[in-house]
Amino acid sequence: VPAGGASLRLCSTRGAPEGINKPVIDRIIRVDHAGEYGANRIYAGQMAVLGRSSVGPIIQQMWNQEKDHLKKFNELMVAYRVRPTVLLPFWNVAGFVLGAGSALLGKKGAMACTVAVEESISDHYNNQIRTLMEEDPEKYKELLQVIKQFRDDELEHHDTGLEHDAEA
Repeated sequence: VPAGGASLRLCSTRGAPEGINKPVIDRIIRVDHAGEYGANRIYAGQMAVLGRSSVGPIIQQMWNQEKDHLKKFNELMVAYRVRPTVLLPFWNVAGFVLGAGSALLGKKGAMACTVAVEESISDHYNNQIRTLMEEDPEKYKELLQVIKQFRDDELEHHDTGLEHDAEA
């Protein structure tokens, strides 16, 4: 404890960049972090059931990308000083149950879940891209690049699901 009895806080002194629309950015980062956290839990559930099957390596590859997405949003939460959603404990359980439950239906069930979730997330990312473009594309250049890349990854997962009998 420093002199005077005041407690020492160990946190970043770097706040969010100047001139941003903090409520909009907070909402985007919080929601995307929660979504990527949930996606990680879905793939964890699918791997728990199908990890040793023929589709296991495909699920693992998609999960690895989701892990990278979550890592980036963890970093952005610190950089922009955004608190996580209070629903993380719910996403922890619900995501795993959705992943494991869809995988218990077999490869087709897991891939159908992947297609549905990734389609929804891609639409969500597209809406965020429109919002940031309307705000100021230059000011949000870095965040736009991240969201566009992650949207493209999600669309790739969507297409992978279709290639592996999701519609069946």
